[in-house]
Amino acid sequence: MPKRLKTQKRGKGTPLYLAGKNGAAVSKYIDNGESQKAKISGEVVELINDPARTAVLAKIRFENKEEEHVIAAEGMFVGQRIEYGKEAALEVGNVKPLIELVEGCPVFNIEKSPGDGGSLVRTSGGYALIITKDRKAVYVKMPSGKTMQLNPNNRATIGIAGAGGRKEKPFVKAGAKWIAMRRKHKKYPTVRGIAMNALNHPFGGANHHPGKSKSTSRHAAPGRKVGDIASKRTGRVKKN
Repeated sequence: MPKRLKTQKRGKGTPLYLAGKNGAAVSKYIDNGESQKAKISGEVVELINDPARTAVLAKIRFENKEEEHVIAAEGMFVGQRIEYGKEAALEVGNVKPLIELVEGCPVFNIEKSPGDGGSLVRTSGGYALIITKDRKAVYVKMPSGKTMQLNPNNRATIGIAGAGGRKEKPFVKAGAKWIAMRRKHKKYPTVRGIAMNALNHPFGGANHHPGKSKSTSRHAAPGRKVGDIASKRTGRVKKN
């Protein structure tokens, strides 16, 4: 009898694929009456290495004694003064609504909807660019190259997410890679489907090629749903 595919095993939800709960803190912008003011100030009191994420966290203490944890910007340091609000200065680490930022400004930790605390571009070294603005929307170029239309009142942090050089250090040995992947509850090492036998994977057998189209129906059975799921197009994109 064929074995269950990796995607089927993941769907079962065993402890191996369970999300970790060892994060240092919840990373969100404050969302109370203070955040609606023209400008509030705070100070970076600590930089934290969070094992649950790739970026570094910054602990900020505001003038009203409230504290929050947010994704730290590249170049942020302990003791730095941080400003939130429409009238905040256009400096690295400050948080402003998208409508108040200039075109071409790099931003990260962007809110997808006003008040959600930040949910876009949060990985280390990530940043998006303000392309253009109008009264109803701000157009932002994401790290993927896609341009998103966002609410002008969404907040974002100016600059680039910290720890951008994380990928420059090699793992050197497979054991280090295995430990890093285990922390993220990811299976490592993994075997390619085309390298398997025919009974273990739909791409198995046939000497290292799928043997049939990789495009698969959105409604395919779990044992068949591999490859390009409901693909509109495949292959290279021709440049004009």
